[in-house]
Amino acid sequence: MLQISVEDSEIGPGEAHRWHLVPLTGADGPTPRRMTGYNQAKHFTVAQYAQSVDDPIRSYVAASFELPGQVDLDALAAALLDLVRRHEVLRAVYQPLAGDLGCEVLAPDAVALKHDYCGPLETSAQVTRHLQAAFQEVDTLSWPLITMGAVVRPESTTVWFSCDHLVTDGLSTAIAINDIATAYRNLTAVEPTPATATADAAPQPGSYLEFSRTQRRANRAMRADDARLDHWRAFRDRNGGLFPRFPLDLGVRAGELYAPVTSTEQLLSARQIEEFGTACRALGGRLSMGLLASLALALREQGGPPVYRGLMPFNERGRGVYAESMGWFINTLPVEFPVGPRAGFGEVLAAAQDAYAEVQNHVAVHFVKAWKLLAPVEYASLRYWPHAVNFFSYIDCRRLPGADRHAAQQARMHVWVSACNGILHWLHRTDEGLFVNTIHADTPQATAVNRALLDGFARVLTEPLAT
Repeated sequence: MLQISVEDSEIGPGEAHRWHLVPLTGADGPTPRRMTGYNQAKHFTVAQYAQSVDDPIRSYVAASFELPGQVDLDALAAALLDLVRRHEVLRAVYQPLAGDLGCEVLAPDAVALKHDYCGPLETSAQVTRHLQAAFQEVDTLSWPLITMGAVVRPESTTVWFSCDHLVTDGLSTAIAINDIATAYRNLTAVEPTPATATADAAPQPGSYLEFSRTQRRANRAMRADDARLDHWRAFRDRNGGLFPRFPLDLGVRAGELYAPVTSTEQLLSARQIEEFGTACRALGGRLSMGLLASLALALREQGGPPVYRGLMPFNERGRGVYAESMGWFINTLPVEFPVGPRAGFGEVLAAAQDAYAEVQNHVAVHFVKAWKLLAPVEYASLRYWPHAVNFFSYIDCRRLPGADRHAAQQARMHVWVSACNGILHWLHRTDEGLFVNTIHADTPQATAVNRALLDGFARVLTEPLAT
């Protein structure tokens, strides 16, 4: 699954269709009020405040994929509805509480889809504009938080959906693609065999809201002096705050946001990333930590500090009942390790590996909880990151649900923000190799830094392959 902006996706023209999620009148009422996740509560209150000062920051997490042949629109609509009925986080109606967020969940049979035919899109440029507008319709403060559609051609159909971050994360995107494609395949199978039915059977996913309730209960009694916050507290003191600064000058002014520049490029071929992983294992490290070490070395070569400090996302789903659940199952934790002026790849990899092992001891404490307790003034006042933040993200898309079909489906994830004040790199591996999707502030300095950093990063990545 490639992460790429919709503007760069080159989706062909066709007939545009939309499906809007609507509640059914006369159906059973919503469930009693439920508690939401830490990420959701902060995201919603930020959106509320931004709206109150007429300074909204919009974003979406969207996806598109291809269905071959002539589409069955009724079956596609049923598959899209099945997605919403499978994942209750998509059926939740969110309501602000005093400094928090609750929700009520509509029953699976209390929602339906309303179909709209939007007419022909005669060029790829028209398709792009149509999708840009449709993707941006999702709004943190409005229900529903998912919108869905398709661009239909005689020989194939592009299926798409867009969610507000409130109800999704990057891994949810692959889960949703797999759920829709599996349901559609089952609905249109002429004579499904028992083997096919067994392979495509999708167990009922666990509830993200139930996960959130359990997580909140585990941290309910936590106070600012709790020993479980020692790791965060020590990092804050060494770093000078909870948010590690991106260590290179991007030419951004404090307190200002800028239009985003997005791009996706390939860093390593499939053969090269496989060889890189082999080199990392020979040195006793993980491939992901080899990528982090290489990025830290590239930052040092561009004038960065001798200690790498950054935030790293961690997937909280595990391998049990939540493995294929939609929701915002992401914690964010700090990682730091030395990058000495003469340290080579092997030494920095070992340091990164040790730092990762240390971070894993603290995954039970959620970033939002630590933020609220250790920096309460900043927590209450910040609507976005206080400065350009150093952030490392890597995902092996080959391990995601339905990954064996990603290439044939041309599965794509589209991430967008209306404004930013720094630089973000999302590293992801597909069957074709290693890619990076970048969003950075639109300044000449940020553009130059990003280019130099990615060139240096690619060079550092290939150095272990030459030995």
